[in-house]
Amino acid sequence: MRVDVTDIQQQAPTPPAQNAKRWWTLPVVSAAQLMVVLDATIVNIALPSAQQELGMTDTDRHWVITAYALAFGGLLLLGGRVCGALGHRRSFTIGLIGFALASGLGGAAENAGTLFAARAAQGVFAALLAPAALSLLILTFTDGRERGKAFGVFAGVGAGGAALGVVAGGLLTEYADWRWCLYINIPMAVITLAGVPLVMRDRPSGDLRNLDIPGVLLSATGLVALVYGFTQAEPNGWDDPKVLALLVGGVLLLTLFVLVEAKSRFPLLPLHIFVHRARGTAFVSVCVMFVAMFGFYLFVSYYTQTILGYSPVKAGMTLLVNAVSTTIGAMLIAGKLHRRVAPHVLIAGSLLSSAAGMLILTQLEVDSSQVFLVYLTPSMILTGLGLGCLLAAATNLATAALNPMEAGVASAAYNTVQQVGAAFGTALLNSIATSVTASYLEDHGAKPAAVTAGTVHGYTVALWVAFGVLVFGAALVGLFSRGGRRTAQPEAVAETAN
Repeated sequence: MRVDVTDIQQQAPTPPAQNAKRWWTLPVVSAAQLMVVLDATIVNIALPSAQQELGMTDTDRHWVITAYALAFGGLLLLGGRVCGALGHRRSFTIGLIGFALASGLGGAAENAGTLFAARAAQGVFAALLAPAALSLLILTFTDGRERGKAFGVFAGVGAGGAALGVVAGGLLTEYADWRWCLYINIPMAVITLAGVPLVMRDRPSGDLRNLDIPGVLLSATGLVALVYGFTQAEPNGWDDPKVLALLVGGVLLLTLFVLVEAKSRFPLLPLHIFVHRARGTAFVSVCVMFVAMFGFYLFVSYYTQTILGYSPVKAGMTLLVNAVSTTIGAMLIAGKLHRRVAPHVLIAGSLLSSAAGMLILTQLEVDSSQVFLVYLTPSMILTGLGLGCLLAAATNLATAALNPMEAGVASAAYNTVQQVGAAFGTALLNSIATSVTASYLEDHGAKPAAVTAGTVHGYTVALWVAFGVLVFGAALVGLFSRGGRRTAQPEAVAETAN
Protein backbone atom coordinates (compact mmCIF):
# COMPACT_ATOMS: atom_id res chain seq x y z
CA MET A 1 0.00 0.00 0.00
CA ARG A 2 1.27 3.46 -0.88
CA VAL A 3 -0.10 6.71 0.54
CA ASP A 4 0.63 9.84 -1.47
CA VAL A 5 -0.26 13.48 -1.23
CA THR A 6 -1.97 14.39 -4.47
CA ASP A 7 -4.40 16.92 -5.82
CA ILE A 8 -7.89 16.68 -4.44
CA GLN A 9 -10.59 15.75 -6.88
CA GLN A 10 -12.37 18.69 -8.47
CA GLN A 11 -15.95 19.19 -7.44
CA ALA A 12 -18.71 20.47 -9.68
CA PRO A 13 -18.88 24.27 -10.05
CA THR A 14 -21.28 26.04 -7.75
CA PRO A 15 -24.60 26.73 -9.53
CA PRO A 16 -25.20 30.44 -10.31
CA ALA A 17 -28.14 30.73 -7.89
CA GLN A 18 -26.09 29.34 -5.06
CA ASN A 19 -23.04 31.32 -6.15
CA ALA A 20 -24.92 34.60 -5.61
CA LYS A 21 -25.83 33.87 -1.97
CA ARG A 22 -23.05 31.62 -0.71
CA TRP A 23 -21.08 34.45 0.93
CA TRP A 24 -24.01 35.07 3.28
CA THR A 25 -23.18 31.72 4.87
CA LEU A 26 -19.88 33.03 6.20
CA PRO A 27 -21.16 35.74 8.61
CA VAL A 28 -23.99 33.53 9.81
CA VAL A 29 -21.86 30.50 10.69
CA SER A 30 -19.09 32.77 12.04
CA ALA A 31 -21.60 34.36 14.43
CA ALA A 32 -22.55 30.91 15.72
CA GLN A 33 -18.88 29.97 16.05
CA LEU A 34 -18.30 33.14 18.06
CA MET A 35 -21.12 32.18 20.45
CA VAL A 36 -19.71 28.70 21.00
CA VAL A 37 -16.15 29.90 21.57
CA LEU A 38 -17.15 32.88 23.70
CA ASP A 39 -18.99 30.64 26.11
CA ALA A 40 -15.90 28.57 26.72
CA THR A 41 -14.18 31.58 28.34
CA ILE A 42 -16.70 34.37 28.96
CA VAL A 43 -17.45 33.04 32.43
CA ASN A 44 -13.77 33.05 33.46
CA ILE A 45 -13.79 36.68 34.57
CA ALA A 46 -17.29 36.31 36.03
CA LEU A 47 -16.36 33.16 37.94
CA PRO A 48 -15.20 34.88 41.17
CA SER A 49 -18.48 36.83 41.35
CA ALA A 50 -20.59 33.77 40.56
CA GLN A 51 -18.61 31.69 43.05
CA GLN A 52 -19.28 34.17 45.84
CA GLU A 53 -22.98 34.63 45.07
CA LEU A 54 -23.79 30.94 44.63
CA GLY A 55 -21.49 29.63 47.37
CA MET A 56 -19.21 27.46 45.21
CA THR A 57 -16.08 25.95 46.75
CA ASP A 58 -12.63 26.40 45.19
CA THR A 59 -12.59 22.69 44.38
CA ASP A 60 -15.92 22.79 42.52
CA ARG A 61 -15.69 26.16 40.78
CA HIS A 62 -13.98 24.76 37.69
CA TRP A 63 -17.15 22.79 36.85
CA VAL A 64 -18.65 26.00 35.49
CA ILE A 65 -16.04 25.70 32.73
CA THR A 66 -15.48 21.96 32.66
CA ALA A 67 -19.20 21.00 32.52
CA TYR A 68 -19.55 22.94 29.28
CA ALA A 69 -16.32 21.67 27.75
CA LEU A 70 -16.93 18.06 28.76
CA ALA A 71 -20.52 17.88 27.49
CA PHE A 72 -19.43 19.62 24.31
CA GLY A 73 -16.42 17.38 23.72
CA GLY A 74 -18.09 14.16 24.83
CA LEU A 75 -21.08 14.52 22.51
CA LEU A 76 -19.50 16.16 19.46
CA LEU A 77 -19.03 12.90 17.58
CA LEU A 78 -22.69 12.07 18.09
CA GLY A 79 -23.57 15.63 17.11
CA GLY A 80 -21.66 15.27 13.85
CA ARG A 81 -23.56 12.10 13.03
CA VAL A 82 -26.91 13.73 13.88
CA CYS A 83 -26.01 16.69 11.65
CA GLY A 84 -25.62 14.38 8.70
CA ALA A 85 -28.93 12.64 9.42
CA LEU A 86 -31.00 15.80 9.93
CA GLY A 87 -29.21 18.06 7.47
CA HIS A 88 -26.63 20.61 8.52
CA ARG A 89 -28.82 23.71 8.21
CA ARG A 90 -31.65 22.14 10.21
CA SER A 91 -29.18 20.98 12.88
CA PHE A 92 -27.68 24.45 12.94
CA THR A 93 -31.11 25.94 13.70
CA ILE A 94 -31.91 23.42 16.43
CA GLY A 95 -28.52 23.99 18.03
CA LEU A 96 -29.01 27.77 18.10
CA ILE A 97 -32.42 27.57 19.75
CA GLY A 98 -31.33 25.03 22.36
CA PHE A 99 -28.17 26.97 23.15
CA ALA A 100 -30.16 30.14 23.77
CA LEU A 101 -32.63 28.37 26.08
CA ALA A 102 -29.83 26.74 28.10
CA SER A 103 -28.12 30.12 28.41
CA GLY A 104 -31.29 31.63 29.83
CA LEU A 105 -31.50 28.85 32.42
CA GLY A 106 -27.91 29.42 33.48
CA GLY A 107 -28.38 33.16 33.79
CA ALA A 108 -31.35 32.62 36.10
CA ALA A 109 -29.57 29.99 38.25
CA GLU A 110 -30.10 30.35 42.00
CA ASN A 111 -27.59 27.69 43.05
CA ALA A 112 -24.39 26.11 41.80
CA GLY A 113 -26.07 22.87 40.73
CA THR A 114 -28.44 24.66 38.36
CA LEU A 115 -25.58 26.64 36.85
CA PHE A 116 -23.51 23.48 36.31
CA ALA A 117 -26.50 21.76 34.67
CA ALA A 118 -27.20 24.76 32.41
CA ARG A 119 -23.58 24.89 31.33
CA ALA A 120 -23.71 21.18 30.50
CA ALA A 121 -26.90 21.78 28.48
CA GLN A 122 -25.12 24.54 26.58
CA GLY A 123 -22.42 22.02 25.77
CA VAL A 124 -24.99 19.50 24.50
CA PHE A 125 -26.47 21.96 21.99
CA ALA A 126 -23.04 23.34 21.10
CA ALA A 127 -22.12 19.75 20.15
CA LEU A 128 -24.80 19.99 17.45
CA LEU A 129 -24.19 23.61 16.50
CA ALA A 130 -20.41 23.59 16.01
CA PRO A 131 -20.08 20.68 13.54
CA ALA A 132 -23.12 21.96 11.64
CA ALA A 133 -21.49 25.41 11.26
CA LEU A 134 -18.15 24.09 10.03
CA SER A 135 -19.84 21.57 7.73
CA LEU A 136 -21.92 24.31 6.12
CA LEU A 137 -18.72 26.22 5.45
CA ILE A 138 -17.00 23.16 3.97
CA LEU A 139 -19.92 22.35 1.68
CA THR A 140 -20.50 25.96 0.62
CA PHE A 141 -16.96 26.93 -0.37
CA THR A 142 -15.44 24.35 -2.70
CA ASP A 143 -13.12 26.63 -4.70
CA GLY A 144 -9.64 26.56 -3.16
CA ARG A 145 -9.00 30.32 -3.16
CA GLU A 146 -12.47 31.26 -1.88
CA ARG A 147 -12.31 28.52 0.71
CA GLY A 148 -9.01 29.88 1.99
CA LYS A 149 -10.53 33.35 2.48
CA ALA A 150 -13.62 31.96 4.16
CA PHE A 151 -11.61 29.72 6.47
CA GLY A 152 -9.33 32.63 7.36
CA VAL A 153 -12.28 34.67 8.59
CA PHE A 154 -13.85 31.68 10.34
CA ALA A 155 -10.58 30.80 12.08
CA GLY A 156 -10.04 34.44 13.04
CA VAL A 157 -13.45 34.57 14.72
CA GLY A 158 -12.79 31.30 16.51
CA ALA A 159 -9.23 32.21 17.48
CA GLY A 160 -10.08 35.65 18.83
CA GLY A 161 -13.32 34.53 20.44
CA ALA A 162 -11.68 32.77 23.38
CA ALA A 163 -9.79 35.86 24.51
CA LEU A 164 -12.64 38.17 23.52
CA GLY A 165 -14.89 36.12 25.79
CA VAL A 166 -12.79 37.09 28.78
CA VAL A 167 -12.94 40.76 27.77
CA ALA A 168 -16.73 40.61 27.34
CA GLY A 169 -17.01 38.78 30.66
CA GLY A 170 -15.17 41.59 32.41
CA LEU A 171 -17.35 44.31 30.90
CA LEU A 172 -20.60 42.50 31.64
CA THR A 173 -19.59 41.58 35.19
CA GLU A 174 -18.46 45.12 35.99
CA TYR A 175 -21.28 47.12 34.45
CA ALA A 176 -24.20 44.67 34.48
CA ASP A 177 -24.04 41.37 36.36
CA TRP A 178 -22.18 38.09 35.94
CA ARG A 179 -25.50 36.54 34.81
CA TRP A 180 -25.36 38.60 31.63
CA CYS A 181 -22.37 36.52 30.58
CA LEU A 182 -25.02 33.87 29.88
CA TYR A 183 -28.00 36.07 28.97
CA ILE A 184 -25.97 37.70 26.18
CA ASN A 185 -26.33 34.52 24.12
CA ILE A 186 -30.08 35.05 23.70
CA PRO A 187 -29.90 38.20 21.53
CA MET A 188 -26.88 36.79 19.71
CA ALA A 189 -28.83 33.63 18.87
CA VAL A 190 -31.86 35.63 17.71
CA ILE A 191 -29.72 37.70 15.34
CA THR A 192 -28.02 34.59 13.98
CA LEU A 193 -31.36 32.82 13.50
CA ALA A 194 -32.53 35.76 11.40
CA GLY A 195 -29.70 34.98 8.98
CA VAL A 196 -30.40 31.25 8.66
CA PRO A 197 -32.71 31.67 5.61
CA LEU A 198 -29.71 33.16 3.78
CA VAL A 199 -27.73 29.94 4.28
CA MET A 200 -27.95 27.46 1.43
CA ARG A 201 -30.06 24.38 2.06
CA ASP A 202 -28.45 20.97 2.18
CA ARG A 203 -29.86 17.46 2.06
CA PRO A 204 -29.43 14.88 4.83
CA SER A 205 -26.42 12.68 4.06
CA GLY A 206 -27.35 9.69 6.21
CA ASP A 207 -29.68 8.39 8.90
CA LEU A 208 -29.54 7.18 12.49
CA ARG A 209 -30.83 3.66 11.88
CA ASN A 210 -27.28 2.25 12.09
CA LEU A 211 -26.08 4.52 14.87
CA ASP A 212 -22.98 3.15 16.59
CA ILE A 213 -24.43 2.99 20.13
CA PRO A 214 -21.38 1.20 21.63
CA GLY A 215 -19.15 3.91 20.15
CA VAL A 216 -21.30 6.68 21.60
CA LEU A 217 -21.30 5.13 25.08
CA LEU A 218 -17.61 4.25 25.12
CA SER A 219 -16.40 7.64 23.89
CA ALA A 220 -18.64 9.65 26.25
CA THR A 221 -17.98 7.58 29.38
CA GLY A 222 -14.25 7.38 28.67
CA LEU A 223 -13.93 11.15 28.42
CA VAL A 224 -16.04 11.73 31.53
CA ALA A 225 -13.94 9.27 33.53
CA LEU A 226 -10.67 10.93 32.55
CA VAL A 227 -11.76 14.51 33.25
CA TYR A 228 -13.49 13.58 36.51
CA GLY A 229 -10.35 11.74 37.54
CA PHE A 230 -8.27 14.87 37.01
CA THR A 231 -10.68 17.00 39.04
CA GLN A 232 -10.68 14.53 41.93
CA ALA A 233 -6.89 14.46 41.97
CA GLU A 234 -6.99 18.02 43.30
CA PRO A 235 -8.66 17.31 46.68
CA ASN A 236 -7.72 13.62 47.04
CA GLY A 237 -4.22 13.35 45.59
CA TRP A 238 -2.93 11.59 42.49
CA ASP A 239 -2.36 8.31 44.34
CA ASP A 240 -5.92 8.09 45.64
CA PRO A 241 -7.52 4.72 44.62
CA LYS A 242 -10.63 6.45 43.28
CA VAL A 243 -8.54 8.81 41.16
CA LEU A 244 -6.40 5.99 39.78
CA ALA A 245 -9.49 3.92 38.97
CA LEU A 246 -11.05 6.82 37.06
CA LEU A 247 -7.92 7.61 35.08
CA VAL A 248 -7.11 4.00 34.23
CA GLY A 249 -10.77 3.28 33.48
CA GLY A 250 -10.98 6.29 31.15
CA VAL A 251 -7.92 5.19 29.20
CA LEU A 252 -9.26 1.63 28.89
CA LEU A 253 -12.69 2.82 27.74
CA LEU A 254 -11.19 5.04 25.04
CA THR A 255 -8.88 2.22 23.95
CA LEU A 256 -11.88 -0.06 23.66
CA PHE A 257 -13.65 2.67 21.69
CA VAL A 258 -10.84 2.66 19.12
CA LEU A 259 -11.02 -1.14 18.83
CA VAL A 260 -14.79 -1.06 18.38
CA GLU A 261 -14.55 1.66 15.73
CA ALA A 262 -11.95 -0.34 13.81
CA LYS A 263 -14.37 -3.29 13.47
CA SER A 264 -17.71 -1.50 13.20
CA ARG A 265 -19.53 -1.51 9.85
CA PHE A 266 -20.96 1.93 10.64
CA PRO A 267 -18.43 3.56 13.00
CA LEU A 268 -19.25 6.72 14.89
CA LEU A 269 -15.76 7.92 13.98
CA PRO A 270 -14.10 6.36 10.91
CA LEU A 271 -10.49 6.00 12.01
CA HIS A 272 -9.07 7.05 8.65
CA ILE A 273 -10.13 10.61 9.51
CA PHE A 274 -7.54 10.64 12.28
CA VAL A 275 -4.74 8.67 10.62
CA HIS A 276 -4.52 11.02 7.62
CA ARG A 277 -1.15 12.78 8.05
CA ALA A 278 -2.39 16.34 7.55
CA ARG A 279 -5.47 15.96 9.74
CA GLY A 280 -3.47 14.13 12.41
CA THR A 281 -1.08 17.08 12.60
CA ALA A 282 -4.01 19.49 12.90
CA PHE A 283 -5.79 17.47 15.58
CA VAL A 284 -2.74 16.96 17.79
CA SER A 285 -1.59 20.57 17.57
CA VAL A 286 -5.04 22.01 18.34
CA CYS A 287 -5.53 19.69 21.31
CA VAL A 288 -2.13 20.63 22.74
CA MET A 289 -2.77 24.35 22.25
CA PHE A 290 -6.14 24.18 24.01
CA VAL A 291 -4.71 22.21 26.95
CA ALA A 292 -2.28 25.05 27.60
CA MET A 293 -4.38 28.09 26.67
CA PHE A 294 -7.50 27.38 28.71
CA GLY A 295 -5.46 26.96 31.86
CA PHE A 296 -3.60 30.15 30.88
CA TYR A 297 -6.82 32.18 30.61
CA LEU A 298 -8.05 30.88 33.96
CA PHE A 299 -4.81 31.76 35.76
CA VAL A 300 -4.54 35.21 34.19
CA SER A 301 -8.13 35.91 35.25
CA TYR A 302 -7.51 34.93 38.86
CA TYR A 303 -4.00 36.44 39.07
CA THR A 304 -5.09 39.86 37.87
CA GLN A 305 -8.15 39.97 40.15
CA THR A 306 -7.06 38.21 43.33
CA ILE A 307 -3.35 39.10 43.38
CA LEU A 308 -3.11 42.42 41.53
CA GLY A 309 -6.54 43.62 42.67
CA TYR A 310 -7.81 44.45 39.17
CA SER A 311 -11.51 45.01 38.69
CA PRO A 312 -13.31 42.50 36.44
CA VAL A 313 -13.35 44.98 33.55
CA LYS A 314 -9.65 45.82 33.92
CA ALA A 315 -8.81 42.13 34.09
CA GLY A 316 -10.86 41.56 30.95
CA MET A 317 -9.22 44.43 29.11
CA THR A 318 -5.82 42.95 29.95
CA LEU A 319 -6.72 40.06 27.66
CA LEU A 320 -7.85 42.43 24.90
CA VAL A 321 -4.20 42.50 23.83
CA ASN A 322 -4.41 38.73 23.43
CA ALA A 323 -7.67 38.92 21.45
CA VAL A 324 -6.27 41.50 19.02
CA SER A 325 -3.04 39.54 18.59
CA THR A 326 -4.99 36.35 17.97
CA THR A 327 -7.07 37.97 15.25
CA ILE A 328 -3.97 39.43 13.61
CA GLY A 329 -2.31 36.03 13.69
CA ALA A 330 -5.29 34.26 12.12
CA MET A 331 -6.36 36.77 9.49
CA LEU A 332 -3.10 38.47 8.51
CA ILE A 333 0.05 36.58 9.41
CA ALA A 334 -1.25 33.06 8.71
CA GLY A 335 -2.79 34.31 5.46
CA LYS A 336 0.52 35.80 4.30
CA LEU A 337 2.44 32.62 5.14
CA HIS A 338 -0.23 30.22 3.84
CA ARG A 339 1.46 29.43 0.50
CA ARG A 340 5.01 30.35 1.49
CA VAL A 341 5.60 28.13 4.52
CA ALA A 342 4.84 24.43 4.96
CA PRO A 343 1.82 24.00 7.26
CA HIS A 344 3.72 21.88 9.80
CA VAL A 345 6.38 24.61 10.08
CA LEU A 346 3.74 27.27 10.69
CA ILE A 347 1.98 25.08 13.27
CA ALA A 348 5.20 24.20 15.14
CA GLY A 349 6.23 27.86 15.16
CA SER A 350 2.81 28.83 16.51
CA LEU A 351 3.12 26.37 19.39
CA LEU A 352 6.59 27.70 20.23
CA SER A 353 5.34 31.30 20.12
CA SER A 354 2.66 30.48 22.69
CA ALA A 355 5.23 28.54 24.74
CA ALA A 356 7.42 31.66 24.87
CA GLY A 357 4.44 33.62 26.18
CA MET A 358 3.89 31.05 28.91
CA LEU A 359 7.59 31.16 29.81
CA ILE A 360 7.41 34.90 30.45
CA LEU A 361 4.59 34.46 32.98
CA THR A 362 6.48 31.75 34.87
CA GLN A 363 8.78 34.55 36.07
CA LEU A 364 5.99 36.33 37.93
CA GLU A 365 6.46 37.11 41.59
CA VAL A 366 4.11 38.53 44.21
CA ASP A 367 5.85 41.91 44.21
CA SER A 368 6.69 42.03 40.50
CA SER A 369 6.99 45.64 39.34
CA GLN A 370 5.51 46.89 36.08
CA VAL A 371 3.59 43.63 35.72
CA PHE A 372 1.45 44.77 32.81
CA LEU A 373 4.26 46.07 30.58
CA VAL A 374 7.04 43.65 31.48
CA TYR A 375 5.11 40.40 31.86
CA LEU A 376 1.46 40.48 30.82
CA THR A 377 1.67 42.46 27.56
CA PRO A 378 4.46 40.47 25.85
CA SER A 379 2.89 37.24 27.08
CA MET A 380 -0.51 38.24 25.66
CA ILE A 381 1.04 39.12 22.30
CA LEU A 382 3.06 35.91 21.91
CA THR A 383 0.29 33.56 23.02
CA GLY A 384 -2.25 35.40 20.87
CA LEU A 385 -0.16 35.29 17.70
CA GLY A 386 0.56 31.62 18.29
CA LEU A 387 -3.09 30.71 18.85
CA GLY A 388 -4.30 32.67 15.82
CA CYS A 389 -1.73 31.33 13.38
CA LEU A 390 -2.22 27.76 14.57
CA LEU A 391 -6.02 27.74 14.28
CA ALA A 392 -5.95 29.30 10.81
CA ALA A 393 -3.55 26.61 9.58
CA ALA A 394 -5.11 23.73 11.50
CA THR A 395 -8.69 24.45 10.39
CA ASN A 396 -7.61 24.10 6.76
CA LEU A 397 -5.59 20.94 7.41
CA ALA A 398 -8.35 19.31 9.45
CA THR A 399 -10.78 19.52 6.55
CA ALA A 400 -8.36 18.33 3.86
CA ALA A 401 -9.30 15.58 1.38
CA LEU A 402 -12.82 15.15 2.74
CA ASN A 403 -15.61 13.22 1.13
CA PRO A 404 -18.63 15.57 1.42
CA MET A 405 -20.48 12.74 3.18
CA GLU A 406 -17.88 12.94 5.97
CA ALA A 407 -18.08 16.70 6.50
CA GLY A 408 -20.17 16.38 9.67
CA VAL A 409 -18.09 13.74 11.42
CA ALA A 410 -14.78 15.38 10.44
CA SER A 411 -16.03 18.76 11.71
CA ALA A 412 -17.13 17.05 14.91
CA ALA A 413 -13.74 15.34 15.33
CA TYR A 414 -11.94 18.67 14.91
CA ASN A 415 -14.15 20.35 17.49
CA THR A 416 -13.81 17.33 19.79
CA VAL A 417 -10.05 17.63 20.11
CA GLN A 418 -10.47 21.33 20.88
CA GLN A 419 -12.96 20.76 23.66
CA VAL A 420 -11.23 17.72 25.10
CA GLY A 421 -8.03 19.74 25.26
CA ALA A 422 -9.87 22.59 26.97
CA ALA A 423 -11.49 20.26 29.53
CA PHE A 424 -8.28 18.40 30.27
CA GLY A 425 -6.22 21.56 30.45
CA THR A 426 -8.58 23.36 32.79
CA ALA A 427 -8.95 20.39 35.13
CA LEU A 428 -5.31 19.30 35.06
CA LEU A 429 -3.67 22.72 35.40
CA ASN A 430 -6.16 23.88 38.04
CA SER A 431 -5.47 20.69 39.97
CA ILE A 432 -1.70 21.20 39.75
CA ALA A 433 -1.92 24.85 40.83
CA THR A 434 -4.15 24.06 43.80
CA SER A 435 -2.04 21.10 44.92
CA VAL A 436 1.20 23.09 44.72
CA THR A 437 -0.37 25.96 46.67
CA ALA A 438 -1.60 23.56 49.38
CA SER A 439 1.87 22.04 49.73
CA TYR A 440 3.39 25.51 49.96
CA LEU A 441 1.02 26.50 52.77
CA GLU A 442 1.82 23.33 54.70
CA ASP A 443 5.48 24.36 54.70
CA HIS A 444 5.05 28.13 55.23
CA GLY A 445 1.87 28.47 57.27
CA ALA A 446 -1.41 30.13 56.33
CA LYS A 447 -0.63 33.80 57.00
CA PRO A 448 -2.01 36.23 54.37
CA ALA A 449 1.43 36.87 52.86
CA ALA A 450 2.09 33.13 52.61
CA VAL A 451 -1.31 32.52 51.02
CA THR A 452 -0.59 35.12 48.34
CA ALA A 453 2.91 33.79 47.71
CA GLY A 454 1.65 30.20 47.64
CA THR A 455 -1.10 31.06 45.14
CA VAL A 456 1.37 32.73 42.76
CA HIS A 457 3.74 29.79 43.17
CA GLY A 458 0.94 27.41 42.22
CA TYR A 459 0.14 29.44 39.11
CA THR A 460 3.76 29.57 37.96
CA VAL A 461 4.28 25.82 38.40
CA ALA A 462 1.12 25.13 36.38
CA LEU A 463 2.34 27.54 33.68
CA TRP A 464 5.65 25.65 33.54
CA VAL A 465 3.61 22.52 32.83
CA ALA A 466 1.69 24.39 30.09
CA PHE A 467 5.02 25.52 28.62
CA GLY A 468 6.25 21.93 28.54
CA VAL A 469 3.03 20.74 26.90
CA LEU A 470 3.43 23.29 24.08
CA VAL A 471 7.08 22.46 23.46
CA PHE A 472 6.22 18.76 23.43
CA GLY A 473 3.45 19.46 20.92
CA ALA A 474 5.85 21.32 18.64
CA ALA A 475 8.22 18.35 18.79
CA LEU A 476 5.39 15.97 17.86
CA VAL A 477 4.49 18.10 14.85
CA GLY A 478 8.12 17.95 13.78
CA LEU A 479 8.13 14.16 14.09
CA PHE A 480 4.93 13.90 12.03
CA SER A 481 6.59 15.80 9.21
CA ARG A 482 9.69 13.60 9.11
CA GLY A 483 10.00 10.65 6.80
CA GLY A 484 7.30 11.86 4.45
CA ARG A 485 6.78 14.29 1.69
CA ARG A 486 6.25 17.97 2.35
CA THR A 487 2.74 18.46 3.71
CA ALA A 488 0.71 19.96 0.93
CA GLN A 489 -1.55 22.93 1.20
CA PRO A 490 -5.00 21.95 2.45
CA GLU A 491 -6.82 22.44 -0.80
CA ALA A 492 -4.41 20.06 -2.52
CA VAL A 493 -4.38 17.20 -0.06
CA ALA A 494 -5.86 13.77 -0.69
CA GLU A 495 -5.09 10.14 -0.11
CA THR A 496 -4.81 7.46 -2.71
CA ALA A 497 -4.04 3.86 -1.91
CA ASN A 498 -2.74 1.48 -4.51
